[in-house]
Amino acid sequence: MKLIPTAIPEVILIEPKVLTDSRGFFLESWNRQGFAAQGLALDFVQDNHSRSHRGVLRGLHYQLHKPQGKLVRVICGEVFDVAVDLRQSSPTFGHWVGVHLSEDNPRMLWIPPGFAHGFLVLSASADFFYKCTDYYAPEDERCIRWDDPHLNIAWPLKKIGTPILSSKDSQGQAFAEAEVYTTL
Repeated sequence: MKLIPTAIPEVILIEPKVLTDSRGFFLESWNRQGFAAQGLALDFVQDNHSRSHRGVLRGLHYQLHKPQGKLVRVICGEVFDVAVDLRQSSPTFGHWVGVHLSEDNPRMLWIPPGFAHGFLVLSASADFFYKCTDYYAPEDERCIRWDDPHLNIAWPLKKIGTPILSSKDSQGQAFAEAEVYTTL
């Protein structure tokens, strides 16, 4: 497995070792010992799987009092995946990182606790799988507007047009008004 740094050091792109032959491929998407040996001693408590259609934008979500670290990957389709640093004491507070994840590119992204997360589906549909370090707590969930001008996220909308949002996501807060992490 290869760890690839991003512009925000704690957000890590992970390239698993892929074994291919005439039958297809095999990769190990999670191995506690292997990740720990690379400095990522993680404990996951929940796996989630979502399927979304082209143009769906989910996010930017986070849990304020029960922050979740997420190991995300796409098993079918393609997305543009975004993490926004909400740790007030961080030198990268309010900065974002975006990466393309797809079935053709078996990379994963580690998003530690303290970040908002979202993704835009670029293919006809996408199956998005992620492991979480804490349980989903709907009463604790917050949402920041995907198009907040302060964040100025460069979503690849040229071929998508206006994204498809849930009612919750269309009512996200402005970054300037959002509750953020004062300690983590």
